[in-house]
Amino acid sequence: MARKLQSIFLAGPAGRLESLLEEPDSNQKIARAVVLCHPHPQYGGSMHTKVVYRMAKAARSEGSAVLRFNFRGVGTSSGTYDGGAGEQDDLRAAMLHMRERHPGIPLVVGGFSFGARVALRVCCRDSGTDRVIAVGTPVNSGEWSILRSCGCPKHFVHSTRDEYGSRDRMVQVFASAGKPKDLTWVRARDHFFSDALESLEGSVRKALR
Repeated sequence: MARKLQSIFLAGPAGRLESLLEEPDSNQKIARAVVLCHPHPQYGGSMHTKVVYRMAKAARSEGSAVLRFNFRGVGTSSGTYDGGAGEQDDLRAAMLHMRERHPGIPLVVGGFSFGARVALRVCCRDSGTDRVIAVGTPVNSGEWSILRSCGCPKHFVHSTRDEYGSRDRMVQVFASAGKPKDLTWVRARDHFFSDALESLEGSVRKALR
């Protein structure tokens, strides 16, 4: 499938947000709009992280328009790290951009690690999100009670050996989450799916269908 790749800047609440927009050619139908969130800004996370790239590749293969962006203070995005609060506003700006660019098309939000945390917090309060795909959700830390009343369809993709989200804790958090929900285990060595990126990509494709 032919694609168009554009490097763009979005108008974010703290200034511009560096982004990559990938879309099918104009004669091809777009199945959905997808916005992807990267891992922790203070530990090297960016829209170019391998897992986020693989998520984007999966979404592209399913006929999606895909927007990756750098949170405030990452790359050439304006602003500074805001502990996850301002980053939620960054995501809302990215979602608005895709809704305005592709009106009437289902909007899916995905995130990896810190990005999964941000995505879940935003989408559980946004009734217009078609689904959220949370990869490597860092359930070992933080508070997850928001998921109990979350009616947004949730697809969790998790490594069997995730050092930031143990299997037992992931099972516990998943069990407490509101429906609809789904959990896919990927047999991998660590949180970053280091030896299982192909399996991760396949799991994300399945979650998009």
